[in-house]
Amino acid sequence: MGEIDLVMVNWARAQFALTAMYHWIFVPLTLGLSFLCAFFETLYVRTGREEWKSITKFWMTLFGINFAIGVATGIILEFEFGTNWSNYSWMVGDIFGAPLAIEGIVAFFLEATFFAVMFFGWDRVSKNFHLMSTWMVAIGSNLSALWILVANGWMQYPTGMAFNPDSARFEMQNFWEVLFSPVAIAKFTHTTSSSFMVGSLFVITISSWYLLKGRHIEMAKKSILVASVFGLLSTLYVGFNGDESAYATATTQPMKLAAYEGLWDGEVNAGLVAFGVLNSEKNPGDDLKAFDFEIKIPGALGLLANREFGSFVPGINDLVYGNEEYGIMAVEDKMERGKLAINDLVAYKQAKKALDDTAAAESLEKFKINQDYLGYGYLEKPEDTVPPVGLTFYAFHIMVFLGTLFGLIFLLNLIYSIKGTLEDKKWLHILGFPSFFLGLIASQSGWVVAEVGRQPWAIQDLLPVGVAPTNIAASNVQITFFMFLAVFTLLLIAEIRIMLKQIKIGPEGI
Repeated sequence: MGEIDLVMVNWARAQFALTAMYHWIFVPLTLGLSFLCAFFETLYVRTGREEWKSITKFWMTLFGINFAIGVATGIILEFEFGTNWSNYSWMVGDIFGAPLAIEGIVAFFLEATFFAVMFFGWDRVSKNFHLMSTWMVAIGSNLSALWILVANGWMQYPTGMAFNPDSARFEMQNFWEVLFSPVAIAKFTHTTSSSFMVGSLFVITISSWYLLKGRHIEMAKKSILVASVFGLLSTLYVGFNGDESAYATATTQPMKLAAYEGLWDGEVNAGLVAFGVLNSEKNPGDDLKAFDFEIKIPGALGLLANREFGSFVPGINDLVYGNEEYGIMAVEDKMERGKLAINDLVAYKQAKKALDDTAAAESLEKFKINQDYLGYGYLEKPEDTVPPVGLTFYAFHIMVFLGTLFGLIFLLNLIYSIKGTLEDKKWLHILGFPSFFLGLIASQSGWVVAEVGRQPWAIQDLLPVGVAPTNIAASNVQITFFMFLAVFTLLLIAEIRIMLKQIKIGPEGI
């Protein structure tokens, strides 16, 4: 293996993180607001009341502004796989490319087909056909998310594939295993339902502002009622599938679970950290305490991770240095096996080139023994398998705390909407006004947990990030990083200005 240019690797990671985080400002709003538009229009078609049509067109206009800019950042994100991560793309293109191709051909085509009818067909098609178009845009948007999240889920839990030693590529063997892997399902359901929360919070933020200003009161109250129902149901489901996601993580990525719980040493009947302040000096293998302060729910982590009380949950040190009692192999042993796999693969290719079929067959058999540890052969030390614990831990707990707060906001708005006293609750409108911005923080935190928590792996256990990038100069990535930063920032500013102008005009101006 040649020397890794860590400067280039870190700039490529920074550029991808920049693009992904900007993109994810727009995506959750698209996924959530598309269904809310469908709900509003359904009420219009069922009741025939023009006020619901006005409400639908208002939120649909804001949806359209956000949708257009989200598509632009998403396209750039996909191109970065080829420009900055060509080794990754070469090794997994047969698998990773398939769901992305389906997303482009099927889901995006579905959105694009009905998008024009949704925006320009109000007086050109029947009410029912227009309503169907709105629902198809909502379904198509979320189908796009499905295929992208299937691809990401495979990176977290590679399944349904086999390694081809002749081409040095991972090739798909079973599409259905890739599609229905427990990680992919958990990731899709959790991501989309949390996006429904963000979309509902967007409606509550703007409607709360209207109520505080005493403008468009009836429209705001009706919007909050629908958004509160949708948001509360989404919050309850987020809690349920968040538990399922944590269970899948414990099974497939135990290091990530240990990181976002700050669990350094494995425990029987481990407690779940409700709140804590990490000891920033703590490192793998030392004797320092894990927390400066913590509040735990006794036994809850064991139940979360293994579905039973009194079970053992491995900590970071167990996963790095091994634990014979619980059958956990040390990373150092995995690294040795990985290096053997790399050497046997090289020997196999050399034997094939020399037309020595006997030596090639022997080397291939040896390679197959250790091929599951292939990625570990590229690591320099066992501690490299530990992700940034502090960032993962705090991102996870911010996400959970804010998610609980959102549930309370939805519930209160729903209760007072049913009672008919919502307009008088100024304190609740003040609480609801910043909720969308907090929703974006929670949503971004979830992706920090998912992606930072699985480091150093591009493909879990099989391909470290350091081996995945393109062999280009770091300066090239630096230039494009700042170009994208400028372009994305300008796009965001443009969207905010257009949104604010439309919000100021209100539903009557549409």
